[in-house]
Amino acid sequence: MISAGDFRNGVTFEEDGHVMQVVEFQHVKPGKGAAFVRTKVKNVISGAVVEKSYNPSAKFPTAFVERKDMDFTYADGDLYYFMDSETYEQVPVNKSELGDSFRFVKENMSCKVLSYKGSVFGVEPPNFVELEITETDPGFKGDTATNATKPAKVETGAEVRVPLFLENGDKIRIDTRTGDYMERISK
Repeated sequence: MISAGDFRNGVTFEEDGHVMQVVEFQHVKPGKGAAFVRTKVKNVISGAVVEKSYNPSAKFPTAFVERKDMDFTYADGDLYYFMDSETYEQVPVNKSELGDSFRFVKENMSCKVLSYKGSVFGVEPPNFVELEITETDPGFKGDTATNATKPAKVETGAEVRVPLFLENGDKIRIDTRTGDYMERISK
């Protein structure tokens, strides 16, 4: 059990049959009245974020969300298969549970598979990935001085905005959380 007075960012707990994670918290002690804890909590299954206030002495059961490193092996229709590298067990995950950042993941890449009581509800790709540009307009000499960008398609099929000097075949690092180009990897 965890009390609302012990809330910290990232803490997971059960409330009304839902698994919630503390995104933000603030202990408030007004001049009049009792103290309370103002929070932003996220339903880890649905992704919905709500603002709630709790009495600091309110108690909730702790929810243990398992984060397991697994390798993305292949996709078959709407099912994406992940393999545990220790047990070689394969876990199918529905496309709807993957999220937008999964578009940068290619086969054999390691991801964190999130589950609660054996039920998978999400996948966290690595924060940074290195991918090759497969399709982009050619760059021109002298374009490096400006901060202009152009669209480029990477080997997973995702589209990213990149600087004008990059060409087909260049390897780049991408932040999967934002979808932004970070840097070119030296050849």
